[in-house]
Amino acid sequence: MIAKVSTAALLGIDGFTMELEVDLARSGMPAFIMVGLAEGAVREAKERVFSALKNTGFKLPPSRITVNIAPADIRKEGSAYDLPLALGLLAGAEVIPQEKLSGLYLAGELSLSGELKPVSGALPLALRAREAGARGMVVPEANGPEAAVVQGLPVFACRTLSQVVRFVLGEEEVEPLACDVQSLWEQRERHHLDFAEVKGQERAKRAIEIACAGNHNLLFIGPPGSGKTMLSSRIPTVLPSLTFDEALEVTKIYSVAGKLPAEQPLVVTRPFRSPHHTISDAGLIGGGQYPRPGELSLAHRGVLFLDELPEFKKHVLEVLRQPLEEGRVTISRAAVSLEYPGDVMLVAAMNPCPCGYLGDEKHHCSCTPLQVQRYRSRLSGPLLDRIDLHVEVPAVPYRDLKQEQGSISSAVMRGRIDAAREVQRRRYDGLHFSSNSELSGRWLERFCPLTAREHDFLEGAVQRLGMSARAFTRVLRISRTIADLAGDETLTVVHLAEAINYRGLDRQGRE
Repeated sequence: MIAKVSTAALLGIDGFTMELEVDLARSGMPAFIMVGLAEGAVREAKERVFSALKNTGFKLPPSRITVNIAPADIRKEGSAYDLPLALGLLAGAEVIPQEKLSGLYLAGELSLSGELKPVSGALPLALRAREAGARGMVVPEANGPEAAVVQGLPVFACRTLSQVVRFVLGEEEVEPLACDVQSLWEQRERHHLDFAEVKGQERAKRAIEIACAGNHNLLFIGPPGSGKTMLSSRIPTVLPSLTFDEALEVTKIYSVAGKLPAEQPLVVTRPFRSPHHTISDAGLIGGGQYPRPGELSLAHRGVLFLDELPEFKKHVLEVLRQPLEEGRVTISRAAVSLEYPGDVMLVAAMNPCPCGYLGDEKHHCSCTPLQVQRYRSRLSGPLLDRIDLHVEVPAVPYRDLKQEQGSISSAVMRGRIDAAREVQRRRYDGLHFSSNSELSGRWLERFCPLTAREHDFLEGAVQRLGMSARAFTRVLRISRTIADLAGDETLTVVHLAEAINYRGLDRQGRE
């Protein structure tokens, strides 16, 4: 008898329907054959499933077993096929009627004793099951809350293989899980950090406000201990809240990467990722033998913070250039080409020189001009062009340190940022983008019109600083955000001058 079981597999961060076919032939020598481009963990499912069936009390008749995972031309990986294979074998042995499995999606790993273990990607698999019109989905108990986030799909969480069989046969009732999305949503605003704790650095806070209001990339340059990391770690406290669709998108990435906390079935706050400078290019943008999302994708819709930027390997930083422009990562392999989202706000920090004290009034810099040049040459011009704001963060004077708290709180900054974002949302309503950082081409000319006076000022600045066309575009985008924060409809020389003031490395290159 041929049995068919529905399941779903992952392609990038999205699920697609798979059908597992099992044929138990009583004629011929007993054997087990699996076809359909199954990778190592899928081929090993045979040993786990047969042991689980035996230890759960099920016996299969001697048969020539053929398993096909369709479509057969797509590589399959992971352990989520264990549960569908086990029920397919039982259906092929006529222990479970085929109609009991119709319209039911299954996913889960089996232990040798028959217990169900969690798998990665339960959320996108459940989303796919809902799109396919499934009447329900069976997942391990640990994956239940995550899959239950998908509204309109009955999700049944089970602990063991025997419980799944009893549920399918109608011998045991399992209630579909309900996820209280509203209570999860109320946790969005819980931050343990605040900009009120940062004393001084008003210019850096202003730059952060501009960067968050327009979703611009940001680079801090300053001596050790000036507060670059402290400032950066508080940026999520002033970013606009995630929408529900954005939260689902971020949660899918964490689910696929296997990094979704068991107690948090839905990511409700914007991510903040801070990888160490020893990270590889595959670790940063994703990849590997079986591609997985990298730190860039894990920071999607949030902040990717690169501390000690020049200490990262140069080839690792260079792979960021295209994803920063396009907001996504394409990973191509001989067998498959995957696309992961990577729409991040890049925040980076660096010292002005190897010793860290170039330009510091209270410390002597021991670096030679050649050492400074080599240090800064680790960052290529094209990469720096993609960072909108270059902000100097000097050491904090004592008069600022003795203050009880900073002059501005996260709540105040966030209020102004939300107002500027709302202006952009209304302005770009119906277009394919929603923030000033995405302005380009004809849209830049349309939404950043300049009079002759502004053109003359900008021409002089571009010639004096030797700005590239990309840096020129950045200045206009930043100016648009500064005007939005000020509530101004048109750009003026004041907005352009402040924007140019945040292109610190362009200025230093001409000094």
